[in-house]
Amino acid sequence: MLPQSGFAGFTSSSRFSSLAIVPAAILALGLAGCQPAAAAPPPSSGGQASAPFASPPVLSGTPDVATLVAKVNPSVVNITAVHDVKQRRIPFPFDFGEVFPQQGRPRERDSVTRQRALGTGFIVDANGHIATNAHVVEEADRVRVRLADKREYDAKVVGRDANLDLAVLELQGAPNKELPVASLGVSEGVRVGEYVVAIGNPFGLGHTVTMGIVSAKGRSIGASQYDDFIQTDASINPGNSGGPLFDLKGQVVGINTAINPQGKGIGFAIPIDALKEVLPQLLTTGHVARGRLGVSIQEIDPTLAKALGLDRPRGALVGDVDPGGPADKAGLRSGDVILEVDKDQIDDAQELPRVVARHAPGSRVTLKVLRNKSTQSVDITLDKLKDPVADNGDGGDSAPDAPRKGNAAPTGYGIALGDAPGGGSRVQRVQPGAPADELLAPGDVIIEVNHQAVANATETAKALQAAPKGTVLLKVKREGHTKYVAIDRN
Repeated sequence: MLPQSGFAGFTSSSRFSSLAIVPAAILALGLAGCQPAAAAPPPSSGGQASAPFASPPVLSGTPDVATLVAKVNPSVVNITAVHDVKQRRIPFPFDFGEVFPQQGRPRERDSVTRQRALGTGFIVDANGHIATNAHVVEEADRVRVRLADKREYDAKVVGRDANLDLAVLELQGAPNKELPVASLGVSEGVRVGEYVVAIGNPFGLGHTVTMGIVSAKGRSIGASQYDDFIQTDASINPGNSGGPLFDLKGQVVGINTAINPQGKGIGFAIPIDALKEVLPQLLTTGHVARGRLGVSIQEIDPTLAKALGLDRPRGALVGDVDPGGPADKAGLRSGDVILEVDKDQIDDAQELPRVVARHAPGSRVTLKVLRNKSTQSVDITLDKLKDPVADNGDGGDSAPDAPRKGNAAPTGYGIALGDAPGGGSRVQRVQPGAPADELLAPGDVIIEVNHQAVANATETAKALQAAPKGTVLLKVKREGHTKYVAIDRN
């Protein structure tokens, strides 16, 4: 999004550029009179003079971007979203309302500040529906859409999905049969290194074309739990939000969404497959209903994989299980590793929310789970995903340390332990350079060692000392959440 005040930055530089050309132009005119007349171009072999500015043909093996843009550009639209912000203010002290107040009180007036945001979108069907980013039209009171041929229409928001940052608009009063519709491709098949073209409305300049390649896929930038961005070096700037990312077939493979302000040539686009999955719901109900499993999960690194009995890091490690939730009712446990959902493999933890979200609430799925180094199947009926609620912790782990009974016996892992309120042992200190350094932190509460519960610091120290050489697996409470930590000690 871009406030309309962004145009101001271009005025002075444009004047400077124009003025800079003038002396060179005068010099060129002055010299022109001193030059002899140019000789006529020699005739071609066919007896006809060749055109002096003939366009060369597109070289074999290079993309004909100009033809591609001419084909797809009409389906791209510019979006202006207006949001009126009302503020109450007291009038200037010398206003008559202040000098002669009614009923002894100064008269208040409403001040309306009009905020504009600029973005991009593309037409997805002949009924005048347009896809864009949800943040482009967030809290908009009015939305105006400008087509490539300069026709303008009002639009209404018919659906929003904040989790994916997607929105669908509907043009008002547009002749549907005359609308150019974008072709939606398949982002799953896009390859890293493939050429892509972005078209959008950067800085309110209107239809602007940039080209680059797909730099990476499956990027997570912390926008939501469903992050699965296409990274591209095609230039994307404020105002490009919601615009299409085309492949060389002229099909939309992504929706330009985010940029990294610290780096050049690093932009992110939502895969078009994500839009295609939720578009029917956005058109019919205006929102998206997703399935909910009811667990917290964490990534599995090589050390954890070794401790859990995996051949390599894969799957999603279950930390907490919501009491009474779908996973709890199905018997899923903390420490289980989810490897598959209905035969869809889970290669890393961030894939699990996206795979589960593809299933509707109430649907039944089968999980392939690794438990105690053996696999089993668990059938779960999904609940409806609710908006996340901030977790302030249960109070136990964030309470002050219990009175120390002195440091526990040496553990061999470079940590000092004390008894924790409610059971387990609280990490008091971590020795720099020790095996536990950067894996455990003061305040962590160890509640299990190699799947065996520990009630206090003494039990924890004994369990650590008795652990066989190699990797030990700890179950830890950190800031109210369960986390597994694997530590190597050779």
